[in-house]
Amino acid sequence: MKNKKIKIEEKEEKTRNFLKSIFFDYPKYIPVKVGILPATWFKYEKELEKIILSYPKIFPNYKIGDFKNIKLSPEYKKGRFKDIWGITWENLHNGICGAPVEELAPLKEWDAFENFNPPDPLKYDRYGNEIDWNEVRGNIEKLKEKGEIASGSLFHGSMYMQLYYLRGFENFMIDIATEDLRLEKLINIVLDYNLKIIEKYIEIGAEWIGFGDDLGLQKSLPISPEKWRKYIKPPFKKMFEKCVENGLIIYLHSDGYILDIIPDLIECGLDVINPQIRPNTLEGLEKVCKGKIAIHLDLNRQLFPFATNQQIEEHIKKCIDKLFLPEGGLSLSVEIGPDVPLKTIETICINLEKMNCQGY
Repeated sequence: MKNKKIKIEEKEEKTRNFLKSIFFDYPKYIPVKVGILPATWFKYEKELEKIILSYPKIFPNYKIGDFKNIKLSPEYKKGRFKDIWGITWENLHNGICGAPVEELAPLKEWDAFENFNPPDPLKYDRYGNEIDWNEVRGNIEKLKEKGEIASGSLFHGSMYMQLYYLRGFENFMIDIATEDLRLEKLINIVLDYNLKIIEKYIEIGAEWIGFGDDLGLQKSLPISPEKWRKYIKPPFKKMFEKCVENGLIIYLHSDGYILDIIPDLIECGLDVINPQIRPNTLEGLEKVCKGKIAIHLDLNRQLFPFATNQQIEEHIKKCIDKLFLPEGGLSLSVEIGPDVPLKTIETICINLEKMNCQGY
């Protein structure tokens, strides 16, 4: 086990089991986190709650009426908003994450870079709200008191994706291809922003840092592995090294095909990878990850809307058969969108329980 400041023995049972799975320390069961999009709750409401309450092992933290307290962050609200970086986001549906508007990218033209001033990461959050770090510190202390993981996180898309949010995807791809010298300066600006947030979380006692950056496409990386190692790996290495030096667990969610660079991420210090099955394949993940890094496997959410009960059962069983080790290293992630039928949601829960999975 790496030198982590987190103390497993001080955590409550569900958290302790999850940490044992990460550290290959023989967990009692496979941890699972089922995330239900706000749009799904808006569609089904009490019908969905009835299912959730029927599976307390899968949803141990849910309380009656919790869905009524859902609050949407700006990118989950219908319409447009501009974040603190000047990136314009657009969303067509409440409860599903929107996306940046490429033609309005703040650095679409390099001429705008000369007068570009990045925001202060310690003063305002992504939406322009002033951050009360004393309150954040208090929340971290409360998590520790309850025996849960005291976690901090950067916003989703905080490095690679942030670069093309600022430049626009096509422009950013051209920057990579032509090795534009201004790109290094932009990378360092985004890196410096992220490092300040990481350092602040370290200062206030976080035990875990969550990163989210969709580094892949459906069938490949968007840029060659060589270009990725030249431009994207160095900032990840610097961010991860800061966490490693201070004993934090490092978690990365990344959609798309990433098999070619998972060894690089492990080399940089990553502890937990949250990959997708469809682009990477179970066989690919077995070869690259099994026994080498903890996998928080994202079950195939593109299958769920159309799957039969038998297909759901076979899918979950195959994932576990391929990647399970008695010593651990496997946990599951399930995202439920509004296009998933209620019967399928229940089938997922039934089969998770059948395969000795429990929520945390």
